[in-house]
Amino acid sequence: MLYREAGDFKTTYREDSQTFPLRLDRWGYYAALAVAFLVIPLVINDYWANAVFVPFLVYAIAALGLNILVGYAGQVSLGTGGFMAVGAYATYKLSTSFPDISILIHILLAGAITAVVGMLFGLPSLRIKGFYLAVATLAAQFFLVWLFNKVPWFYNYSASGQITAPERTVLGWFVTGPQTSAPAKYLVCLIFAVGLAWIARNLTRGTVGRKWMAIRDMDIAAEIIGVNPLTAKLTAFAVSSFFVGVAGALFFSVYLGAAEVGEAFGINKSFLVLFMVIIGGLGSIFGSFAGAAFLVLLPVLLKNLLVGGLGWPTDLAAHIELMIVGALIVFFLIVEPHGLAQLWRLTKEKLRLWPFPH
Repeated sequence: MLYREAGDFKTTYREDSQTFPLRLDRWGYYAALAVAFLVIPLVINDYWANAVFVPFLVYAIAALGLNILVGYAGQVSLGTGGFMAVGAYATYKLSTSFPDISILIHILLAGAITAVVGMLFGLPSLRIKGFYLAVATLAAQFFLVWLFNKVPWFYNYSASGQITAPERTVLGWFVTGPQTSAPAKYLVCLIFAVGLAWIARNLTRGTVGRKWMAIRDMDIAAEIIGVNPLTAKLTAFAVSSFFVGVAGALFFSVYLGAAEVGEAFGINKSFLVLFMVIIGGLGSIFGSFAGAAFLVLLPVLLKNLLVGGLGWPTDLAAHIELMIVGALIVFFLIVEPHGLAQLWRLTKEKLRLWPFPH
């Protein structure tokens, strides 16, 4: 009844091709940004920051990066956890070696370093694809975890093998370290998430994104019409790794504060981000956020329901959670392969046509 496009006409091609062509969608987007930037920082506490909002934003950035590679460019990757580790360790080395430089610059530089590493491990994509490329990126995951475990230089020769984020401030606010407040953690991650989502949206709608999608749909035909597979695939790996590296840097420095590579960035992390992309929807910016929200909120809800509400043992609740997540992945693959993003699109279409049948 309220979701209508009557009277919402366009007079230029630019207006017709904008991200939110309907006025109501634009209002909803601006309202969501206003709530995120102006309301939530005033009411957020440590529990909501550490349990929901900060991990959601960090995983959304990682899912965005993986979605660019898998959803838009069609290059399968199982090395997300390893690339997140590159971003985390790069931030640690930069922040300890150059303490006078802002931690925000270190996070961006860590993303750039991860982009270079991602391009190196993306070179096999020029000759192999599909299952074989997945195995190659899986090898990258194991190699990077082994490297950060076995070379003491990466963790500054610490006896425990852990890396700990040093205390750093931005505009007088602690953003890393034990003194960091919940609003500061949240706002730093939110700024990165919104900025990178804006970049991803513009890249995927432009020439670069169309080359990625041409390679994804049929690489031989794309090469025939003039798309260079070398630059298309390597730019996809570079941009994807940059996003994932920034996510790893935020995950370590802002969210965890201390990390050990095997526990924080193991193979489970790669599969978790991949599940977010599958459930959210391949080739969708909104799907990356939806999948991250789903897999961050679901364990919190189940833990509060099963452990807090029903009094079940924590280990039993954890196993039930894994079973539910696995069943949902199978459900989405069978019923709606395009994930939550497609369900959202169908819901909006039905609202636009209601009460007429569709």
